[in-house]
Amino acid sequence: MPPISAHPGIQEYGFDEIPIDEETFLMDEVWLDEYEKYLVGRFAGEGFKSIGYVSYAVKRSSTESAIQLSWYPNTHTRFHEVVVSLPREMFVACIGCALFDDTICVFVKSEWLENLHLRAHSIFALVDAIGVKDALRRNWLTREKLVLLRDRIDGVAKEYPAVSFISFADSLLLKSNWSAGMHDSHIKYNYAPETFVRLISRIQSIYRDLLGLDIYAVLTQGSNEYYDDPLLHVSATKNHICLNSLGLPFAQLKSIEEAARAAIAKGEHRPAELYMDKNLFYSLNFGVGFQRESCGKHAYRAPLSDVDGLYYFANCQEMLRALKS
Repeated sequence: MPPISAHPGIQEYGFDEIPIDEETFLMDEVWLDEYEKYLVGRFAGEGFKSIGYVSYAVKRSSTESAIQLSWYPNTHTRFHEVVVSLPREMFVACIGCALFDDTICVFVKSEWLENLHLRAHSIFALVDAIGVKDALRRNWLTREKLVLLRDRIDGVAKEYPAVSFISFADSLLLKSNWSAGMHDSHIKYNYAPETFVRLISRIQSIYRDLLGLDIYAVLTQGSNEYYDDPLLHVSATKNHICLNSLGLPFAQLKSIEEAARAAIAKGEHRPAELYMDKNLFYSLNFGVGFQRESCGKHAYRAPLSDVDGLYYFANCQEMLRALKS
């Protein structure tokens, strides 16, 4: 077979030449030879046929060592975008064919693609109580109330064994893992961010009932570098707890919180109960008729990302009513 580039209308792209903001297919390197033969056959008059399995992705930016991609692990039941990084050494080839209007295919190392689909990614929520300093000054937060709060959170945590609950000071960190799954694996797509909206509403009621305080929460989702580890690590001596959390979505929690505080102080938007990174907000399954753009939104600087961040804000009951039953 002659080199693929010898065929008119077929384009080969190097790692640095993959088009930005254009839909591409991520494909396992094992399909590369068959895909090349298929393209040659198209020029010989053969018809269209499906080759291998694809994941949808869009290149957003690049550095010397990696490409930042928007990856879409589910295009059937929700709009789910995850920011991931493709290292240069995991890239194999990139082929497009404008003549046949074929989507550009990026072929990657088998181990990288399998890891992307089968590893654990995470959902995070950072919950903060409002008015704690004033309540402490007024001696409203007695030890009895705080112990009762802890017990009530224990009760909710018992109902959600797939979510970790970490209380510290006046904050509560929630974390749950999810996987995208793969066609030939027993691991299936199990991403369900709606659970967190309902869970935060439960926690809101507890804080109001016991302490007379309101809360707000920041929600994010995406790739977590502790992808082969459980939700939490507790040392054998029980005096070291590791959250097993490192990566863009965890870093976004504080960035969104700080941006929201600054925006509220400047009068740029109202206070809210939920602040959701764009990628989590758009991944929620809303009922028919709900207009996402009816919620407020504000820009923020997303850490570990070359793409500008955006968060949406709303109140819990607004989101609960908007979600599919």
